[in-house]
Amino acid sequence: MKARAAGTLMALLGAACSSSHRIQLPAAITDHAWSGSSFYAKASAMHWQQRDSMALDWFNRGQVPRFWRRFPIIKIHGRDSGGRAVSILLRVSPDYLVLGYDADWVRVPTTPMAAQQMMDKVGAVFPTSLIVDSIWSQAKLTLAPLPMVAYRDSGATMYAHHLMIEGQRGGLPGLIAGIKKDVVSSPKLLERSHRVAIYGWHRPDGRPIQPLYVGHVNWYVDYSHGIRFVLNEVRLNGRRLLLTNLLADGRYRHLLSREDSSRYIRY
Repeated sequence: MKARAAGTLMALLGAACSSSHRIQLPAAITDHAWSGSSFYAKASAMHWQQRDSMALDWFNRGQVPRFWRRFPIIKIHGRDSGGRAVSILLRVSPDYLVLGYDADWVRVPTTPMAAQQMMDKVGAVFPTSLIVDSIWSQAKLTLAPLPMVAYRDSGATMYAHHLMIEGQRGGLPGLIAGIKKDVVSSPKLLERSHRVAIYGWHRPDGRPIQPLYVGHVNWYVDYSHGIRFVLNEVRLNGRRLLLTNLLADGRYRHLLSREDSSRYIRY
């Protein structure tokens, strides 16, 4: 009996470790005034600061759909600097930042400053460019980029791009990648203050359209930018650790970042 109970407990623990993680936010309001389409109806004429403020308010209220609250696992395997086998489990948002509720939600680009506040609320951090590559390689859905050229930083273009992606997605569920450039953390931000680092937007062959770039001022955001959440708590060979600490650890940073100096940089 004890052996059977112990076996059951181990099975439950194993299932818990392998399942997705549900972030804790208040329940979304299922009223049209709090829908994704309503967000862009209100934000279409807003300045970026107003749009950021509304996005942050909606997120803090829990105005995100249920599917987005479950963060699936991606796995990074390799060897540490001493040659020992290492397995790192990361939990990432299934899509870029979305707002609204189950029946009506939208992807919302924001500045990294607003996104940092959202991430702080749920214990998340920005990915590195190497983590972005890992997410793309393990995503269930890898869609081709859909570039746009006119009014790139307008709310109307952001909404139009979301609708184009949804037409492309065709209702298929699962971890998605290839649809946005990621806002990332990079030591290059120490060299150029008040900037935003972006990377990615992978083509179907895995090549990113956007190399790591820190040329935009940090309040610039356009339709192509996406905010991907990565939970700071990770598992390294089963041990609970912080991703921010691993990035500063010379034994493991090469598995998580391709940059020599890789401590986590906040916005």
